[in-house]
Amino acid sequence: MDIKAMVAKASPDSEVTEVVQRTGGQLSTVFEVRRVDADPLIVKVYAPEWAWKQAKEVHVYRLLATELNGSIPRVIHTDEHDAFTVLTKLDGVPLSEFEPTDWRATYAELGQLLARVHRIPQPAYGYLTDQILDPLPDNDQYMRRQFAKKLDEFEQLGGDQALGEKIGRFVDRHQGLLANNEAPVLCHNDFHEGNVLVDPVTGRVTGFIDVENAIAADPLIDLAKTASYSIRGNADKLAGLVDGYGALPTDWADRLHLYRIYHSLELWDWFKSIGETTHLDSIAAELAELVNG
Repeated sequence: MDIKAMVAKASPDSEVTEVVQRTGGQLSTVFEVRRVDADPLIVKVYAPEWAWKQAKEVHVYRLLATELNGSIPRVIHTDEHDAFTVLTKLDGVPLSEFEPTDWRATYAELGQLLARVHRIPQPAYGYLTDQILDPLPDNDQYMRRQFAKKLDEFEQLGGDQALGEKIGRFVDRHQGLLANNEAPVLCHNDFHEGNVLVDPVTGRVTGFIDVENAIAADPLIDLAKTASYSIRGNADKLAGLVDGYGALPTDWADRLHLYRIYHSLELWDWFKSIGETTHLDSIAAELAELVNG
């Protein structure tokens, strides 16, 4: 693929000095493009079958642009025919590769960022592409549908029947919590340390990337994803996230717990569906602990 030609469409005056492949996977291949007397750019090239993910990414970054300008990549150019998008490169290194001196302070910055994301209202609950798919009017209906879908997948994929039944009963007992959220907002839905960037010199958070999992939902489902994927029982991280985020509903801890079950269930289903078995037992053990807690 001719990355220089793609950059020329986005920025005709650019003189490219180097193209470095950063990642490559099922959905897209990512390149960093270095230029003379200009900031580097990011080019994402999508496999043809994932072109809808390209449209989603552009849509979500544009939703975020007003509220979070400077903390997210900016879309420079998008080409649907050749399935590539050119973005600005956000400064920083992934938080997963950095050791802050004060985790609580760092997570307070993460909480502040998430709170800004959640200021962006959505018209209904559901999965986002460049629109909301199968929208539902309230969180109770949306999350009951999601839990039912993931529990069905768990069963079809050979998950432990007794555990699946325990999860189902736990959700039934606590589903009243789902109705307590009254308005959907934009949720990143993958806000973990691998997608948060920090300045390697100062340790300050510079922003975040990767909006391909975004949904319209209860904002607490976003905090729960961070808790599940990155906090993992670290009291300083959780305290910082809550401090930075600001006011939370009185039932936030209970809702967070319920959504953590959803995220772990979804992750188990995903790993099993792609044949990645390394973490299945540990996720199942975590699910058992959460529904027994």
